[in-house]
Amino acid sequence: MPSPHPHSIIEQLGISPATIARRSLRKFVEADAEALEWVETAADGREHRLIPVAAAAWRALTAAAQEDGLTLIMVSSFRSVQRQAEIIQGKLAIGQTIDEILMSVAPPGYSEHHTGCAVDIASIDHPQLDISFERTPEFSWLRQHATRFGFTLSFPEGNASGYQYEPWHWCFQAF
Repeated sequence: MPSPHPHSIIEQLGISPATIARRSLRKFVEADAEALEWVETAADGREHRLIPVAAAAWRALTAAAQEDGLTLIMVSSFRSVQRQAEIIQGKLAIGQTIDEILMSVAPPGYSEHHTGCAVDIASIDHPQLDISFERTPEFSWLRQHATRFGFTLSFPEGNASGYQYEPWHWCFQAF
């Protein structure tokens, strides 16, 4: 079943069109769920899926890291527009404001995760998604090698989209 139209979801969440325009956020089309490929299963049983070309690139990236003695852990991958809305609703429910939430979570329809190309990465010694990931050997390795596999750091410090610096968020550039 297709996800609800992102604009109606955005309005329901209280995200103004002006907020999106002010930050010049890029809209992303949700990948066809039928075309996604299973990549791996997380310890909590959640399946991570990507579009086939990104899945192949992820496997090559992680194999190369493994050869260098590092283990990259996929924490997040494809996310539907509806799931993106649920994440925001959960944060609203615990008292965060839309402005606070939009520092680290894209509005539904505007997340690279919708494309099936984006991954959030952690490591065995650093399983949480926070800025301190930049001090890990895995992040250093990604900075040196990820582009060879088509992955780029989407939200460096001072990024134009206004998101917080996310050293864990990398996207395969198929679009």
